[in-house]
Amino acid sequence: MLLAATVIGSGIMAERLAGGNLAVALLANTAATVAVLATLIAVLGPVSGAHFNPAVSLVEALRGKLTLRQAVAYVIVQIAGCCLGALLAHSMFELPLLQVSMHLRTGPAQWLSEAVATAGLILVVIGSAGQNEAAWRVSAWIGAAYWFTASTSFANPAITIARSLSNTFAGIAPAHVTGFIVSQVCGALVGLLLAKYLLSGRREARGCVT
Repeated sequence: MLLAATVIGSGIMAERLAGGNLAVALLANTAATVAVLATLIAVLGPVSGAHFNPAVSLVEALRGKLTLRQAVAYVIVQIAGCCLGALLAHSMFELPLLQVSMHLRTGPAQWLSEAVATAGLILVVIGSAGQNEAAWRVSAWIGAAYWFTASTSFANPAITIARSLSNTFAGIAPAHVTGFIVSQVCGALVGLLLAKYLLSGRREARGCVT
């Protein structure tokens, strides 16, 4: 909820203050997202593993870190929390609570961007030794991907659904949500394969040294 409220709320504030300068608005949106993501992972990691993302929970289930039942429960709560975050952001800025986004985000470049952003995210998550390490690595990756991907790096199915409920700077048209989510899931699976290939070698190398 807090992550979604930050993404959407900072987008609203940035758009209001940037005077039409989209680069400045995106920079402000990026900074707020990076800061809150790092903080939430560090604080809530010991509580829940800092699972804010259905793509991450899916991968953790495939790795045997979560049962199917746990993964489904996580995904339900993640989606509900993000949707509540959209409502919270609207409430804080005195906007209509229920909205439908008109922001068009679709096409092969956007889908590829989401796959790349999510694959990188999964690689970073699996490659991090603990929550404190993941806090800065994950937030740094997402912050960078805001700028080097055409989609501005949603990389999270729950956030994608929530952003379709906000006709603001961070929104996405509901008709385009499915394409983003499919790309994110595909990217997550690619990230899992990359982690297995790259990071298993790293563990073997460490074993040789010790």
